[in-house]
Amino acid sequence: MDLDYIYNELFDEDKRLHRSKASSIEFLTNSKYIKDCLIPRAKILDIGAGTGAYSIYFAQLGYDVTSVEPVKKNLDCLKAKVKDSYLLKPYLGNALDLSMFADGVFDVVLNMGPLYHLKTEEERIKAIREAVRVCKKGGKIFFAYISNDMVFVTESLFYNPRFLRSGEYYHQTFKVKDEPFTFLTPAYISELMIRLGYQEYKHFASDGLGELLEERINALSDEDFNEWLRFHFYTCEKKEMLGASHHLMYVIEK
Repeated sequence: MDLDYIYNELFDEDKRLHRSKASSIEFLTNSKYIKDCLIPRAKILDIGAGTGAYSIYFAQLGYDVTSVEPVKKNLDCLKAKVKDSYLLKPYLGNALDLSMFADGVFDVVLNMGPLYHLKTEEERIKAIREAVRVCKKGGKIFFAYISNDMVFVTESLFYNPRFLRSGEYYHQTFKVKDEPFTFLTPAYISELMIRLGYQEYKHFASDGLGELLEERINALSDEDFNEWLRFHFYTCEKKEMLGASHHLMYVIEK
């Protein structure tokens, strides 16, 4: 499915990470781990930057940010948020071709969207290798992806009453068909990275049970939500929790 159609007609990317307590968990978790990898005056590349959730946030903190986004509507929204004081350079482009950047330029590379949409392994490998190429030695590269198995749970029990009798997944393997997004598993990502010669630095659940328990989390007081968030941080790297999250993050060190 065309990216412009997805983000112009189906989804409002600008509100996704901040519409509620539950939806904010993904951003809060990812930002926490990114901060842990940053050095003073770090140069950050945000590939698939969307409307700028991470780009704007880290530019506000004084980091040198370069944003690459393939959807013009999203990029225009990002540009509208940029202030003169920010060190932020936006580009219209995609994860498969970062030829505008030399090798080893960035301290941290963020891939917050590309693996959500790349349908073939050949494309995924190309995007991964391009991200690694432009990162400095010793730098960190973040790869976000969507969990096939948690999508199966929420489609079955929340969103689609006909899902279990539909052709929207392969009934022998429970692989959800990749439309409009691409759905992967922790085992697949780990195996692919090992096959490419990249060693795991971190592998964590970005939003954990946030979508599954959205109503209950949103009903928490601010104090209780902060305690729930502490629990999420406590569990999000546990291997047994990776399959129970919609959005996950695999981090490598170059």
